[in-house]
Amino acid sequence: MDKENKKQGTPDREIVATESFSNGNKTYFFDYMQAVNGSYYVAISRSDRLLDESFDKRSVVFFEEDFEWLLSAMSSLFRTAGYQRAAIDTGLRAVAAERSTGIKSWEPQYRPREKMMMQGPETMSDAELIALLISSGSPRETAVELAGRMLASVDFNLSRFSRLTIIQMCEFKGMGHAKSTTIMAAMELAARMADQRILLGESK
Repeated sequence: MDKENKKQGTPDREIVATESFSNGNKTYFFDYMQAVNGSYYVAISRSDRLLDESFDKRSVVFFEEDFEWLLSAMSSLFRTAGYQRAAIDTGLRAVAAERSTGIKSWEPQYRPREKMMMQGPETMSDAELIALLISSGSPRETAVELAGRMLASVDFNLSRFSRLTIIQMCEFKGMGHAKSTTIMAAMELAARMADQRILLGESK
């Protein structure tokens, strides 16, 4: 990988670290930035050299509060892709069967249940916590991936997620009444706990 020389920051942001690599007419940049308010974010950009020697550059930004989810999603993406490619390349039923076991085929430290026991619930992503409620996925999708897909539908907003109805949850492939009602029960308990804390706070 070719490292790009450190670029100058602008008044509203500063590049803390940067990496880049080129392939043909395409160059990819990975910039770890600090905003003027002190928060951090990652900018991933692709610059294409056009026939007229001009450049077309596009970027996507991931903010600091999303880093954990980004890493979790990327890890799940490549892990799943690895299993799928192995199944396609080899055509072996054994590989497909291993993939169908889903989370059980992951290393213990990455499995939601084991991660909670070893590291505590505060270290887990929202998708991992919801996956524990879902309990199981499908041959083509783990419970974590299913939870991530559901969260993505509400822009990863837990408040909006808590307002999904059973009918809306069941629209996701892999979700049924049992899984949906389990999630709704957990969300209702969380809401009641929040209300109770407010009441206790007011009574002090």
